[in-house]
Amino acid sequence: MDTSDLLTIGVFARLTWLSPRALRLYEQQGLLAPALVDERTGYRWYRPSQLDAARLVARLRRLDMPLARIAAIVAALDEPAEAVALLDTYWSDEEYRVAARRELVSHLRIRLLGEEGDLSMYDIQVRDVPEQLVLTEQRHVKVQDLKDWIDDCIGRLLKAATGHGDGMVGPCFIIYHGAVNEESDGPVEICLPVEPGAGLAAATRIEPAHREAYTRITKAQVAFPQILSAYDAVQSWTEREGVAPLGSPREVYFADFGAAGPNDPCCDIAQPIE
Repeated sequence: MDTSDLLTIGVFARLTWLSPRALRLYEQQGLLAPALVDERTGYRWYRPSQLDAARLVARLRRLDMPLARIAAIVAALDEPAEAVALLDTYWSDEEYRVAARRELVSHLRIRLLGEEGDLSMYDIQVRDVPEQLVLTEQRHVKVQDLKDWIDDCIGRLLKAATGHGDGMVGPCFIIYHGAVNEESDGPVEICLPVEPGAGLAAATRIEPAHREAYTRITKAQVAFPQILSAYDAVQSWTEREGVAPLGSPREVYFADFGAAGPNDPCCDIAQPIE
């Protein structure tokens, strides 16, 4: 074997800030294969041209990026724009994860302090909501299955609204007719406002005009269970103001949830009131 132009695994490890153990792991994952392996001893050599890719792997690992996502970026190195898009997507996911955990800490502080928990971070407003015709779908669903069902259901309702007038004409809202958690399953109703008219390929009903108290929250605050603090804040406001709740609480999604950043307002937690 001619190894004169190759780097031993020890030298390669020092030059890339990766340990020999890590290099062997990345080889097993198909992420960074050595240029040559001695079949008798198992010793490995690498090409100098592999240094840049290995250093990139080391830096990406410092972001705690999973190996599968690193592999996708390495595979896209010939298309820099695609590699950058993959990096941006990962970092957006991380920012959302960190923001959601930060909100969870705030929620836990409120829970641990009990009656002394600070709900003043939620600004409660009141508004009048006009009567609306809505496409509707309702189901008993527990919290672990809630997100998938919501995504599927909204997709079905949007499809039904397509081609009917202007399609969806107001924010989608989700009504919780009962508690939803690991033990309780609602039911939950999803409503999509549309223009009145015939030919709608989904169940419809009239959502009556009403007044509601609400608080606006960010995408990170929507995650369960921290979203419960916003519900608690609205309920506490109604009790403090002596206002009677009328009907079930709901989440009103006035912005594109998928496109929103973790700190972007996108949802109102609302309670119809007398």
